[in-house]
Amino acid sequence: MTRRMRRLTAACAVIIIAAAAIFTSSLFASQGNTSTGSTTTISLQSDGYPEDLNFWSDYPADELATALVNRMTDTELLAQTYMLCWPGQEPSAQLTTWIDERAAGSIKVFGWNSDNLEILADAIKYYQERAQATRFKIPLFVATDQEGGWIRHVKGETSDTPGNLAIGAGALPVDAYYTGYYIGREMAALGINMNFAPTLDLYTQIESSVIGPRSFGEDPETAGILGASFMQGSLDAGVIATAKHFPGHGDTSDDSHGKLPVIHIDEQTLNEREIVPFKTVIEAGIPAIMSGHLNFPQITGNGEPASLSKYFLTDILRNEMGFEGLIITDDMTMIGATSWAGTLSSAVQMSLRAGNDIVLFAEPVPPNDAAWTKNFRLMQEDEEFHDIVKEAACRVIRTKLDYFKSGNAAALYPDSSTLSEKIPDPDGVEFYTQQALRSISVTKADLFPYTTEMASQEKVLICGQFIKYGDEFYKRYPDADFYSYKYSMTAGQLAEYKQTLPATARKYDTIIFCVANEESEALARTLRDCGKKVIIISILSPKFTLSLDFAETILYAYSYSDYSFKAAAAVLAGEIPALGVLPVTIED
Repeated sequence: MTRRMRRLTAACAVIIIAAAAIFTSSLFASQGNTSTGSTTTISLQSDGYPEDLNFWSDYPADELATALVNRMTDTELLAQTYMLCWPGQEPSAQLTTWIDERAAGSIKVFGWNSDNLEILADAIKYYQERAQATRFKIPLFVATDQEGGWIRHVKGETSDTPGNLAIGAGALPVDAYYTGYYIGREMAALGINMNFAPTLDLYTQIESSVIGPRSFGEDPETAGILGASFMQGSLDAGVIATAKHFPGHGDTSDDSHGKLPVIHIDEQTLNEREIVPFKTVIEAGIPAIMSGHLNFPQITGNGEPASLSKYFLTDILRNEMGFEGLIITDDMTMIGATSWAGTLSSAVQMSLRAGNDIVLFAEPVPPNDAAWTKNFRLMQEDEEFHDIVKEAACRVIRTKLDYFKSGNAAALYPDSSTLSEKIPDPDGVEFYTQQALRSISVTKADLFPYTTEMASQEKVLICGQFIKYGDEFYKRYPDADFYSYKYSMTAGQLAEYKQTLPATARKYDTIIFCVANEESEALARTLRDCGKKVIIISILSPKFTLSLDFAETILYAYSYSDYSFKAAAAVLAGEIPALGVLPVTIED
């Protein structure tokens, strides 16, 4: 099947998924609006509601959200807009204080919280119990970055999936849907109710080291379709999907953790390329979008990051694109935000004024930090800023009402004793195996397939960084030898490998070499003049094959998932055809 035919098939499939999205999104948005409310008149306050009004009171969502924010103190309003984190695995006293004394609205799970999934589930349960002990009983949004593939903040026994670029290579919405669904089911079992995925950044710059395999590819329409499908799978699993990084992080090799990336495109290019997938997911009902710390000087002209830009978030995203859901900042402690704002407290203020509803902190914030004290003081001194914070808090609470009362929310109190039955998702194992097989792509196929029979007539050297990689290729080439090197290398280690690999390779006829990063690409280049046949197995970003044109065959697997290694070995050996199409243009 040609790539064009696959895309037509994808487009047809997404119609079905989009129909489901419309139904689910309608149900998600409308729940809580069917009740006429309690008719009791006991202990009614001046606003017409009972004294003990709280999040779980039986009123229509719009009405209840407004009533709650009207009763909230400035402390409670501002705290609903903060998404905080904690160090280590066990619950922290500092984050507990944020919840107990200020009714903080959201928390974020990082890799350092998730070495032990049972401890993580118990910590989330503890934080939700603390939230339920506050006067309005507003649950926490519990978020993480579980994109699949390369970015997987919750590790432990969770599924290590083939990732977005593999989905893009297969170009099937059903693969995107079930990836979102099975990832979502694992997160829901842990009590994580919000996922910062799908990534809708386009792979428009091959040298990008930040997005790379996190992208569905370079085509805007395909990325939008796959993103909408992933979103629907996540929602059906009971987890809020969050599209990122608006308005698009793909056309830069810079990382906003360390600097403010500059993207030199004009507004026409932005409209025709970067924001196209965001338009698609908005039409499909995406509940949340993450804003990126990205500078577009040809559009704003003032150097501000999009995450702090009222033009990008209010004028374009809200008013032009019609997005009504939550806008959440990328980590506000990144240099990409603070370098422009000057201080973290100023970045927080600018982000809320620009139109963000939730401000994310990837480092623990002391309760008396200026990021809180200065903005709390500003609320009391500046009526306009006070109204902005109140509106954001209202949108957060309204979204929580829609979600937590939908009947399809992640468990508020996860049960750590049952996690082994749900993680890894038992139904996901077979799916990811098949999805990986559909993704494998081959270019320069001068030595493809390379069958077991062919290998039996030669001396074969398998070169790689991962035990599972070696195991899968050994199954097809049992008489081969293995040359091992590290995934991350120091300069000294790389220099040593560059000495030993060519000398070792001269003893063999064919070398099967795994390229994952800049170091392994540099090591692979030493095979250029060895006079042997070379097969490159590319994982993660295809950019690392740009200098390897001397290879007889280059096969793309897109991740270091065990599923991808199994699929790559099967395809190379000719057990199944290569069905994937490289979703990014490779040019040297």
